[in-house]
Amino acid sequence: MPEYRRPRLPGLPIFFTVALRDRGSDLLLREVDRLREAVRATRTDRPFKIEALVVMPDHLHCVWSLPEGDTDYPTRWRLIKTRFSRGLPMGSRRNSDIDRCERAIWQRRYWERHLRDERELSAAIRYCHLNPVKHGFTNRAEDWAWSSVHRDIRNGRWS
Repeated sequence: MPEYRRPRLPGLPIFFTVALRDRGSDLLLREVDRLREAVRATRTDRPFKIEALVVMPDHLHCVWSLPEGDTDYPTRWRLIKTRFSRGLPMGSRRNSDIDRCERAIWQRRYWERHLRDERELSAAIRYCHLNPVKHGFTNRAEDWAWSSVHRDIRNGRWS
């Protein structure tokens, strides 16, 4: 089996898309408090800054900045996924899920992109905030409850 290697570029913010295995599910919204707790516990153990975050029914997008010299975002995602999944019923498991002791809730991989300049960072944050509009869940970003757009409005960074 090929080994998947993720880029590790210190000092750059990273845009992520992380999805549930069942892309038609609304599990992330039904269990948003469980997700918040998983993120909070992971940030306590392994700090990182959330530049932007939007939780959709079956996936999420976010932008993180890690502490200087730290590139270990894969461990953080493993911890968040594991903490979120504990206590939930298992999804439909394949043999590979059983072999890896996975609960079949999350897609195994996630998508990441290192953001190389302020323009890319701004575009990624905007993408997060506008994702509920793109998917037709709301007409305005600020009407979506599960988004960091509200923090950015309070701080004068979104209009």
